[in-house]
Amino acid sequence: MVNFFIIFYLSITLAIGFWASKKIKSAGDFALAGKSLSTLLVAVTLFATWFGSTQIMGNPGYFITDGFSSYITLVVSGGFCLIIVGQFYARKLYRMNIVTINDFFRVRYNKTLETVSSLLMVLSYPHWIAAQYVALAYLFNTVMDIPFQYGIILGASIVVFYTYIGGMWAVAYTDMVQSVMILLGLFILLFQVLDETGGIAAIFEKQPSKFYHLTPDGGLDEWSDYIALLLAFTAGAIPVQEIYQRVFSAKDEKTARHGLFLGAFLMVLIPSIPLIIGLGGVQLYPELLENGNSQDIIPTLVKTMTTIPVQILFYGAMISAILSTSSGAMLAPATVIAENLIKPNVKTLSDKKLLLFTRLSVVLVAIVSCYFAFDNSDIVGLVEASLSLILVCLFAPFTLGLFWSKASVKGAWAAIIFGGLTWFCCFIFETRIDATIYGTIVSCFSMVIGSIIYPDKKQNTDVL
Repeated sequence: MVNFFIIFYLSITLAIGFWASKKIKSAGDFALAGKSLSTLLVAVTLFATWFGSTQIMGNPGYFITDGFSSYITLVVSGGFCLIIVGQFYARKLYRMNIVTINDFFRVRYNKTLETVSSLLMVLSYPHWIAAQYVALAYLFNTVMDIPFQYGIILGASIVVFYTYIGGMWAVAYTDMVQSVMILLGLFILLFQVLDETGGIAAIFEKQPSKFYHLTPDGGLDEWSDYIALLLAFTAGAIPVQEIYQRVFSAKDEKTARHGLFLGAFLMVLIPSIPLIIGLGGVQLYPELLENGNSQDIIPTLVKTMTTIPVQILFYGAMISAILSTSSGAMLAPATVIAENLIKPNVKTLSDKKLLLFTRLSVVLVAIVSCYFAFDNSDIVGLVEASLSLILVCLFAPFTLGLFWSKASVKGAWAAIIFGGLTWFCCFIFETRIDATIYGTIVSCFSMVIGSIIYPDKKQNTDVL
């Protein structure tokens, strides 16, 4: 019965994508939903894109082990990032009337930096998308006994289909439906866990005092991991395309900002629920931690302690969360490939062909992401890896280029090259302090020094 309803739900998702495809008349409709999203849709699509496998299957294991220090790095950081973008970035970028943040690199610097930043952006996404495929594979294996490898292929195929045909419209509408499913499933399981544990106070009162520490209790290694995660999920997420794809899809800049703030609230509130569920679940069933795979805690918990109707709803909710994250994450690099890598290099490109290239880019991104999904099954690690590259290469030229009139082309090159090389070398030699920290510091420092020593002959202040 569970299998039947899961298949039925997936069919509905595909049907919504097909219905949304009727709104696609141009490449702009496909990428930005005709710049017509409301505050609620901006917030919901932001939430749905970021609330996925990491929050449901990755974070609970870390919270059980590390307590509230992991809550700061894995949950609060995401909401803080959206607040920063809404307060400082959204207004300036919306007024530029661009499609991708790589368009900003062309306007602020030059076409070469647009191309390089686009390549870096595209290369960063497959790890994140792979994390969603891995989570779907775990779910299909747990619920339907589908082998892990086939689960990856099945999940990728479903997401590709409705993203390919419906673009941002399909993402927006399916995100709305999927978010409702997510909330219903999470709250039902939460209430059931709290009923069996005796309430939320009973769950937390059994934890040791160090569980409530907001910072690590260990030495340099623990602090290095802590700071690296904070940097990745806060600063590293600021230049990512999926945020601005929703910002630029809003009907006006006020709507975009309010959507970001509402999205930030949802990104702190809702991801807290799986943490409580996981913590209560391992108190009721300590054996959930015995297999050494903390990513299976919540799917196994659902199968162990809930009735068939609740299982149907919750598994549908989990699949919803991961599908929405996958579709949004796939659309972002596909848009960058079409707008910033293909469009500038193909003369007399019609809008119809641009739309086709954007759709084909969705398929390309999915294929590459499948490779990483087969290669690495650590969900949180895959997401962190995807953000680290953007952080050490693009954060400094993006932020300083937006807010500092003296930011120069050679300064941007220095940030990308020296930040990226530092990160890569530290990663290869496995330095004790996380490579992301070194790379970020060097990138920002190189941006400032390079811009001062090699200023542009004519300062570009158009975006300031």
